[in-house]
Amino acid sequence: MSSGLIVAIVVIAVVVAALGAFAVRHRQQHPGLSRRFGSEYERTVARHGGDTAAAERELALRVERHRELTLTPLSGAERARAEEQWAQVKARFVDDPRQALANAEALLARVARDRGYPDSDVDAQIDTISVDHGEHVESYRELHALSLPDAAGRPADTEEQRAALLRAWELFTALVGAGGEPERAHAHARGPAKAPVGRRAGRVPTQREHHA
Repeated sequence: MSSGLIVAIVVIAVVVAALGAFAVRHRQQHPGLSRRFGSEYERTVARHGGDTAAAERELALRVERHRELTLTPLSGAERARAEEQWAQVKARFVDDPRQALANAEALLARVARDRGYPDSDVDAQIDTISVDHGEHVESYRELHALSLPDAAGRPADTEEQRAALLRAWELFTALVGAGGEPERAHAHARGPAKAPVGRRAGRVPTQREHHA
């Protein structure tokens, strides 16, 4: 084997090793982002066409903006008022699902603003909320989309709207700091709840239940 060929092989090996090391460092640039954002991480990567680096730059920027916020919990009175308003949203759903979703979106926006999240526009608010609630924040986007008039004239899917409102309740409970996963875990340990049909937390009554 000629000396020139040996040199070429060594150079190629060095380049391949360097590229491999760079790839490892790049993948580990933000090792906590996927854990912190959960499903929001995957959604952001998909929105960037699979470009993980671009998605992580966006998510890292959200974290930086989030550090500038001063978040405070709701008072007991504020929490009680918000929960009562959510109950009113559920009650209205049977007669006017789209308006109920619009009201739910407005309530989420107000609660988030009261907590200290920005309220300049819905997308900026959702992005910032995702830093704390990455597993639930997509429900906010879904709620926003379904509450808008359907430009294509497609009939509203009531069950789709009902499911969206249920998912949004998960984010609502996280924001107001009441109920949520710990409460459901305790309820599961105690056994099935005895609440009347349609009255369980977060559940949206059907039209038949509403008029019963």
